[in-house]
Amino acid sequence: MSVFLKRVIFLPKPGLRKYSQNLPELTKNTFKVTRGNYNYLRDEDIKHFQNVLGVSRVLTSSEDLHKYNVDWFFQVRGTSNVVLKPKTTEEVSKILSYCNENRIAICPHAGNTGMAGGSNPVFDEVVVSTELMNEIISLDENSGVIICQAGCILENIDKYVAEKNLIVPLDIGAKGSCQIGGNVSTNAGGLRMVRFGNLHGNVLGLEVVKANGDVLDCMSTLKKDNTGYHLKHLFIGSEGTLGFVTKVSLHCPPRPKFKNVAFLGLQNFDKVLKTFKFLKAELGEIISAVEVIDTPTMDFINEVVGQNSPIGDYPFYLLIETSGSNEQHDEEKLNNFFEAALNKALVLNGTVASEPAKIEALWSIRENIPNGFKICSTKMMYYDVSLPLSNYYSIVNDVTEFTKDLSERVFGFGHLGDGNIHLQIQLKDDLTDEIKKRIDPFVFDKILSYGGSISAEHGIGVIKQKYMDRLKTVNTLNLMKDLKRLLDPNKILNPYKVIV
Repeated sequence: MSVFLKRVIFLPKPGLRKYSQNLPELTKNTFKVTRGNYNYLRDEDIKHFQNVLGVSRVLTSSEDLHKYNVDWFFQVRGTSNVVLKPKTTEEVSKILSYCNENRIAICPHAGNTGMAGGSNPVFDEVVVSTELMNEIISLDENSGVIICQAGCILENIDKYVAEKNLIVPLDIGAKGSCQIGGNVSTNAGGLRMVRFGNLHGNVLGLEVVKANGDVLDCMSTLKKDNTGYHLKHLFIGSEGTLGFVTKVSLHCPPRPKFKNVAFLGLQNFDKVLKTFKFLKAELGEIISAVEVIDTPTMDFINEVVGQNSPIGDYPFYLLIETSGSNEQHDEEKLNNFFEAALNKALVLNGTVASEPAKIEALWSIRENIPNGFKICSTKMMYYDVSLPLSNYYSIVNDVTEFTKDLSERVFGFGHLGDGNIHLQIQLKDDLTDEIKKRIDPFVFDKILSYGGSISAEHGIGVIKQKYMDRLKTVNTLNLMKDLKRLLDPNKILNPYKVIV
């Protein structure tokens, strides 16, 4: 039942406008942000940073600063005048201590792959990049625990542990550029959360530098350690607003010996849900990923990068991955599930692959989707949300109807296994502030009415910050603000994000 898929590199079709030629509006203007009571950088501040790091690791040219001021999707743009690139925890401590004493705001910066503007400055914050903090410190092969610096690229960590037959329990499309510290700071979910869970369950320990420069050592390597408060959880998902993550202790489970992938075509979303339920019943112990793609998304990727469905055109597609230790057992179970799903009329067509090249080709369909949207970013709106499965695709239909005079298409794809859908809108014209003011409240109101979350795996950042008072109760928000005041009384850590 496998079909051969040629491995190719999918590039934008000729003639498409590169969005990198169109800078986004300044964040402070787009989101109406007022600069905080922070000091402006002086020449003596730059000299101090150069004394700590050396001249080469203090960037001040506009050309060098561009990639730190602007996010990957070109939604936000800050005006930072300096980027600092420490290599050690000690250097981070010196930077934060100095900035705290002199009331200079900082913006922690990792791989710049988020969708909420959390890792980019809003005004002139000092950007502190972790890209040179990329040392893998140790790996315990018996326990499967790796200790590394926060700037290690996710894919590099996975390749390192693969040599010992282990796997990083997080896999996302941006794995070739995202950094583990940034993943931790946003509590990234990714493609295989249905199998391994989120980072709250896989991060065993953290080293964090507080705003005043004090180093907090929570670097446990134990799965069970009930000695007081689990302080590390404060910083997982806090987007650098409570502390600066410098080291991570991560549990890496045994790497599955064999993988299989099925790519299925389905008639409607009701069949998608029934197939998912049947899938869990039949393959529960070996499921490692369940992704859904709708027709508008598949059509768009075909138009933009020239990649199409290998099984023909269907209203919905499911990409299912299984992984385990028994090749024959797993392949047989997946094939039996596929045949049964066809016989039950849950699935209309599909293909199953076990060869690495064919698996990679099928996965490339899903992983190329963000690249396609990036090309047309000036006409795109991005939402990273989670919903109960009963209403998972309802939001796409709702938004399609609401925006019919403004949008070309509305797309729904994402991690069906954990309820995370990426809702994207392709507008007829370039995105404006007026359009955002019209569409954002409708989308967020609908998501909340369905009992969902407006942020599934990319955090709050600056883009969603103004909605926090609708997402949390007064008492919950007050406690969050109390924690912020306790850990960062001068509010120098990633201001204007999450809590203000």
